[in-house]
Amino acid sequence: QAQLVESGGGVVQAGGPLRLSCVAPDRTLSRYAIGWFRQAPGKEREFLAAIRSSSRTYGADYAKGRFTISRDNAKNTAYLQMNSLTPEDTAVYYCAATIDGPSGSYYYRAPDSYTYWGQGTQVTVSS
Repeated sequence: QAQLVESGGGVVQAGGPLRLSCVAPDRTLSRYAIGWFRQAPGKEREFLAAIRSSSRTYGADYAKGRFTISRDNAKNTAYLQMNSLTPEDTAVYYCAATIDGPSGSYYYRAPDSYTYWGQGTQVTVSS
């Protein structure tokens, strides 16, 4: 069973916005760092953005300006707001979480740093 659950994916037109959500059914995420990743067909999984328990954020160069990560601890939910979508953004999007600690930004950009993962949600951008 998925440890985290993503939602909000679907088919959208190019140029449109989409907001993805990530929830943890059986744990409290307030002390966790959360990351968003995506994997397109034939490509490696790539880092998009991360948010620390302090709410400090990191973003990939190709995601900055269009992708924004946030969290709402009262709802135990993390979000990825995506704007100005293009067909190149078509992929399966994953959220991940790991207990926060003293590590720096490099650590939270790496998939292997994360303990818990969701099943992924498909985002398809039509031209």
